[in-house]
Amino acid sequence: MQEFGGVSYDQANHPKVQQVQHRVEQHVQQIYGAEKSAEISADIMRDGGLTDAAIDTHTLVNKWDEGDVYTITYADSIKKNGELPLKTLHRILRQHLRGVTNGIHILPFCPYTSDYGFSVVDYHAVKPEFGSWKDIQAISEDFKLMADLVINHCSSESEWFKNFKEGKDPGSDYFVLGEDYEDVSKVVRPRPHPLFTNVQTVDGEKEVWCTFSADQVDLNFRNPKVLLEFIRVIRTYLAQGVTVFRLDAIAFLWKESGTTCVHLDQTHEIIKLLRLFIETLEPEAIVITETNVPNKENLSYFGNDNEAHMIYNFSLPPLLLNTMLSGDCRHLKAWMMSMPPARRGRAYFNFIASHDGIGLRPAEGLLSEQELKDLTDTLCSFGGEISMRKMPDGQLQPYEANISLFSSMAGKIGGAKDAYHLQRFICAHSIMLALEGVPAFYIHSLLGTENDLQGVADTGELRAINRHNWDADMLEEKIADPGLHHGEVFESLKRMIRVRRQQPAFHPNATQYTLHFGNEVFAFWRESLNREQSIFALHNISDKKQEIPLVELNLIATENWRDLLSGEKITPCKQSIVLEPYQSTWITNR
Repeated sequence: MQEFGGVSYDQANHPKVQQVQHRVEQHVQQIYGAEKSAEISADIMRDGGLTDAAIDTHTLVNKWDEGDVYTITYADSIKKNGELPLKTLHRILRQHLRGVTNGIHILPFCPYTSDYGFSVVDYHAVKPEFGSWKDIQAISEDFKLMADLVINHCSSESEWFKNFKEGKDPGSDYFVLGEDYEDVSKVVRPRPHPLFTNVQTVDGEKEVWCTFSADQVDLNFRNPKVLLEFIRVIRTYLAQGVTVFRLDAIAFLWKESGTTCVHLDQTHEIIKLLRLFIETLEPEAIVITETNVPNKENLSYFGNDNEAHMIYNFSLPPLLLNTMLSGDCRHLKAWMMSMPPARRGRAYFNFIASHDGIGLRPAEGLLSEQELKDLTDTLCSFGGEISMRKMPDGQLQPYEANISLFSSMAGKIGGAKDAYHLQRFICAHSIMLALEGVPAFYIHSLLGTENDLQGVADTGELRAINRHNWDADMLEEKIADPGLHHGEVFESLKRMIRVRRQQPAFHPNATQYTLHFGNEVFAFWRESLNREQSIFALHNISDKKQEIPLVELNLIATENWRDLLSGEKITPCKQSIVLEPYQSTWITNR
């Protein structure tokens, strides 16, 4: 017997514990069936520490506001001789980004064997070459910390997979076997390599399912012991200060013979269960799903307010890039008008670049095949490459563009590099910052990093083009050099971010309406939740001056209007404003 609120009780019979256990059992039944649901649920309650967590009293909190801006980085994107990368990262963050971004997504930092961390060997450890859990905790004390839950697969060098080959536990039944799936003809593939890899085990040769590479072996979530392993992993992350969980490649989690093996019902149910578990332990925590798929499929991961708190806005990068390179925002406007407003408790996670390439699948149905070809041809002319995926009929289709975002903005579609490179790049980010949702900046976008062709040559990996490792001292020199673009990019973006973070109308859930000033001006209106602040965000996405009639904005004459970016006062009686090529203006009454 324990005491709660001055009253003695049996923990198992406490109403809050019973409520959580009932919800766990509901999800477990949908995943594994009714027969073993009680046993599996009891294991989850025990291993997850849910009994104690459920009876704690928590104050409900808003999980985000206009001040939330994330930086995405590898632990070793910036390195200094004689210093562990996580310590270097923390020092750089405090020196340059304190008060600018308040959230940090550190890409996989566990020991790994390939794919820049996404083939995890040990989920409960930090790669010693990066630092330690103390370094992770130190960063979490200064910034909201996002970490990857690489949940679909693990490394072929992990202890689990070694045990699988030797017929030992834990791991002997942790992996997906080809022999259990009669029909895989419809399986959606993100890669062109074979779906199965042959490995030698104590029981002979076995085919194991490998969605992403032969070194990344898919985990078998039909076995509830695998789910329990990740329950324990999440507890480790929470204990070390992680409060934002990025569910990597989650769409591929569950397999059924004769299906696409993507977005299956059991996958969605596992996300619901993980959210319940995570929020019970840490009410302020956020679950974000990484699903690089067409827009409608991506939206499904909000569930009924019971799956992801945030979803990556995967259609934004290819559409915004196409807008900036074509000088035509028709498709971006059409997409934005089709997007449902994210209800309170949900938010879009906006980004233009990440550690991966620029996904092209999310543009399917939004850009025509010819438009996609024109876009990819232009990116290749700026030094990029195109990665392919294999279709069920064996044909190859473009999957992502591999190029640094700064290099991708060098010119217009079908043209050569031009004089508006920097302005085009800054304008794209001003759009992202103003849009409904939580903005995130890849570290190499903040720094204006160009294509790392040497990295591709050294590794043979196309994605290395956008995964440069900066020497910290050299980076400081380049940022300080007025003759280079790095410092101008860094300071311009930081200034816009600081402005953005002070505007209630840029709350991730604030009202957003599309405005129409032709195809060369991408414009929309934001209004704060309390309706006290309005912002008209106008962006010239062309290389020609654009004149915008102020009468069409219907500015209230009694309000004091100004441009947040330039500081210029805007007089409502003025007939029009003129935007220079790729200029942005955020006109506000507050």
